[in-house]
Amino acid sequence: MQLRLESKTGINKVMKETSLCQTAAFKTASELKEYATPSYPILAKEEAGKLISCGIYDFEKAAFGKLRLTLKAGSEDSVTVIIGERLKDGRIEHTPRVSSVVYDEIGLRLKPGENTYIVEPNRDGRNTGPMAVPTQDYVGVVAPFRYCTIEGVSPAGGPSGAAPGGDIAVVKAERISYHYPFDMEAASFRCSNDTLNAIWDLCHYSLEPCSFLGIWVDGNRERIPYEYDALIAQLCHYGSDAEYSIDRRTLEWLLEKPTWPTEWILYTVEMAWNDYLWTGDDRALRANYELLKAHGLDALRQSNGLVSTRMGQSKEFLESIRRGTITDIVDWPHNGIEDDGFVYTDYNAVVNALYYRTLLRLSDIAGVLEATRVIPSTVEGSHPLPAAPGYREDARRFAIEAEATRQAFEKAFFSPQTGLYKDGIDTDHCSLHTNMMSILCNLVPEERVAAVADFIQTRGLNCSIFGAHNLLEALYAADRGDYALELMLRDDLRSWYNGLRLGTTITLEAWDDSFKPNQDWNHIAGAAPGNAIPFGLMGIRPLEPGFAKVQIRPQIGDLKWAEMTLPTIRGSIHMRVDGKSLSVTIPANMQADILLPNAQGTMTRTTVGSGSHSFDRVSRY
Repeated sequence: MQLRLESKTGINKVMKETSLCQTAAFKTASELKEYATPSYPILAKEEAGKLISCGIYDFEKAAFGKLRLTLKAGSEDSVTVIIGERLKDGRIEHTPRVSSVVYDEIGLRLKPGENTYIVEPNRDGRNTGPMAVPTQDYVGVVAPFRYCTIEGVSPAGGPSGAAPGGDIAVVKAERISYHYPFDMEAASFRCSNDTLNAIWDLCHYSLEPCSFLGIWVDGNRERIPYEYDALIAQLCHYGSDAEYSIDRRTLEWLLEKPTWPTEWILYTVEMAWNDYLWTGDDRALRANYELLKAHGLDALRQSNGLVSTRMGQSKEFLESIRRGTITDIVDWPHNGIEDDGFVYTDYNAVVNALYYRTLLRLSDIAGVLEATRVIPSTVEGSHPLPAAPGYREDARRFAIEAEATRQAFEKAFFSPQTGLYKDGIDTDHCSLHTNMMSILCNLVPEERVAAVADFIQTRGLNCSIFGAHNLLEALYAADRGDYALELMLRDDLRSWYNGLRLGTTITLEAWDDSFKPNQDWNHIAGAAPGNAIPFGLMGIRPLEPGFAKVQIRPQIGDLKWAEMTLPTIRGSIHMRVDGKSLSVTIPANMQADILLPNAQGTMTRTTVGSGSHSFDRVSRY
């Protein structure tokens, strides 16, 4: 048997030479590279619409796509196709122009007889500009929508003939939606609270449609990747699947094309460290090391050990991070509620908390790259090898700088009078954001954590829907899982439940339209419970790269029970926890530290290997 390979534009074919060899095709890269992040083609999904009322077809959940309509016409004619994300008074809502909730009218010319038409949305100039991530050529123009209707036709005609009283009928209405390869069945979560189950389902589903570009973007209005949005998407995805290429691709896009907020730049280092922890693969760290160092913002470090964007941003610095000037953001919008009245000064406490954590991460990264560095052997007479990056020296320098910054942060921002952390050097204002970031970045001494957490609990959800990600993480870090659960279960305007009440099937950009009139209804950055549930409430976190060792420390609050399947690259972790016991199944080649409260009010740690294990549990939440 002979096989012949043909390679044109990266498509390789195995030609059938005998009855035993079937024709096959596979795709390869167009060139060989020492390192490249893998990616997969965008997938198409075909879904039939359900006729609900007034000629409206409902696809049950919103997704990014286009229509495929089969219509029967007696003669040449034209119709108007309408798509949209929400209904109002029994019709697809035609929102004001300032809103970003999708409503689109598309003209369609018909031919006589029964024909099938691909109906693409109108191109939107806001999200197809030079900064936006373009759709793949084979995808074409898409928009997010749940509903469609065709004006001037009856949906009742069906394949047997035209609709009564007219000569145009709808035979079939289908949506072709697009998404990155994603296993919706890999993860599962259920608990004793139906509201939390619905919120998990909302956040979990949101991943699939929001992956339609193969890179996490901020929603339909701009379609631009933003670092903090991407961090939230990364962690939500980690809580739902064990294939991580879209997350790494987004990180590397942002290293080359960063956005304007100071804090967002720092998050790329956190994303890179997450990538290593979840995958155990250090190649991305090594390939992107110099850019990651620049994104650590060490060039903005002042003589007092803190960073400031107001003390000058040199041309060399801006070139090193691949953009123009950067500006502190804290949260968005700056309306006194979403940013909890944060007071901006020359030295921003939120920025410096993140800077401190970033220095620690860079020290860790440099240490990993030094430990895993392979020095190839030299051949006598060959050219000398280039000097290796100074990983060991960098690891030491970043650790020393981190300690100096920790001391500077304490001196500059801690208020002995209140026992809290101030927003800046020249203000006494203590915001939710400064104090939650101080806990999250491990800058609060253990003896002060309870008092700072108590203050945080007085501020409610005075942050944006995406700022809530850091809030939930800080609460779980402070052992306040009961309050984190309370926030996730709120049912007022500032709640995830409000999105369900409004009718969205993808997480929102803001808590409510009243807080951000131009908000998208398709922001994965609004899906914080999608990572707070697996990594906070269920308490599953990798301790060693590639999940060689995992920590399980559930904080289920007053839930009667909760159970989850979490996929990892070593296999799925299955666990169920209630007020009395914890049962967990650990996959092969993994160890787990199980931390559970005991009768003395402290934590008992038990280390186990693969297999099924059960433990008694004393609830104290």
